[in-house]
Amino acid sequence: MAQLHDIETWVFDLDNTLYPPDMALFPQVNAKMAAYVCKVLGVTLAEANALRREYYLAHGTTLAGLMLHHGVDPDPYLLDVHNIDFSVLSPDPALAEAIKALPGRKIVYTNGTAPYAEAVAHARGLDGLFDAIYGVEHADYHPKPSAEAFDTVFGKVGLTPTRAAMFEDEARNLRVPHGLGLTTIHVAPVPEEDDFIHHGTDDLTGFLQNLPG
Repeated sequence: MAQLHDIETWVFDLDNTLYPPDMALFPQVNAKMAAYVCKVLGVTLAEANALRREYYLAHGTTLAGLMLHHGVDPDPYLLDVHNIDFSVLSPDPALAEAIKALPGRKIVYTNGTAPYAEAVAHARGLDGLFDAIYGVEHADYHPKPSAEAFDTVFGKVGLTPTRAAMFEDEARNLRVPHGLGLTTIHVAPVPEEDDFIHHGTDDLTGFLQNLPG
């Protein structure tokens, strides 16, 4: 594990990482996903929510399960589920300053799409802070936590794993990066403790302002 002051590439997840979970953005996405499943599969809302959860747990995202089991076209799905109200997000000048102050490259990598991530960054006042934004489309629609997804995106980034750090709200998405040599930080109201998590925080801004040694 590299010391955080020696990191050259900072990789940030998006949802519930660059904004706190109490800003009710992702519940809108969940509702849109369930509605889409109802429409394309002709199931009830309860059945759709059960499938959404099942596919998320088994395949990393609902979309991955829909593509695998039902041949769903990813692009119309992603366009639909990300057509939401971003006004629930508010700018965070302190977070923006903390990210700006980091040395090296700053990357966003999300299981959503890059346009969706750009909309979130704009709503949070984080425009212009990231050197690149990667969405699931850049991983050929393979989602985190699959090794194939990380290999594809990290290959595009061109990072040196032992000089990179990744911030994620989903602990399971840190297992592969840890195995590759990245420093891993779990960002969550109650961070998990596991052998593939180096640091945990419930305050991303405070963590970035006071990086551990």
